[in-house]
Amino acid sequence: MGLFIAFEGGEGCGKSTQSRALYQTLQGRGVPVILTREPGGTALGDAIRKILRRQRGETISPQAELFLFTAARIQLVTDVIRPALRAGQVVVCDRFAASTMVYQGYGRQLDRSMIERINRMATRELQPDVIFFLDLPPEEGLVRKRGLPDRFELEGLSFHRDVREGYARMAASQPRRWTTIDASLPRGRVREMVWARVKGLLNARGYL
Repeated sequence: MGLFIAFEGGEGCGKSTQSRALYQTLQGRGVPVILTREPGGTALGDAIRKILRRQRGETISPQAELFLFTAARIQLVTDVIRPALRAGQVVVCDRFAASTMVYQGYGRQLDRSMIERINRMATRELQPDVIFFLDLPPEEGLVRKRGLPDRFELEGLSFHRDVREGYARMAASQPRRWTTIDASLPRGRVREMVWARVKGLLNARGYL
């Protein structure tokens, strides 16, 4: 079985940058690795991503939003993540099930026990071996974003504060699985902290 690593955090925290950096580091060391993201990573997931991220168009209800993310996740787990893990690869994923819990559960205020059940169904109980929570005040994260804001970036500050609180609670509830990193640190320092944690896992599993 391979190694499953996920990056989580609010808008502008740098998780996409850090997931790519880790992917490149692993490639450079000859570790079999794939990089994917949520929503996305499959044809269906990429199509759903466009719907969920666009600014204009039909309003999407919180419940419909939840099930769109779930559909993308089912396809990604089935077509990409589980096959890669069975092949002994390292999977680096930019967002996973925790994003749904915090964005739709804490942000949209949907029932979190329902979301947990849906996530278990969608992933078939699959969880990352390690989750990096790149923690950043939303005021700072939103300033970092460039280009036209998407649907989530257009939400009010209270929404993004609820998202951050959700991440903090989830990380505190599973300290062995979650690693919280101050995302206001320089990118190079964050990258070093990520690598230190991953390197230990790779050594323990015989990748290095």
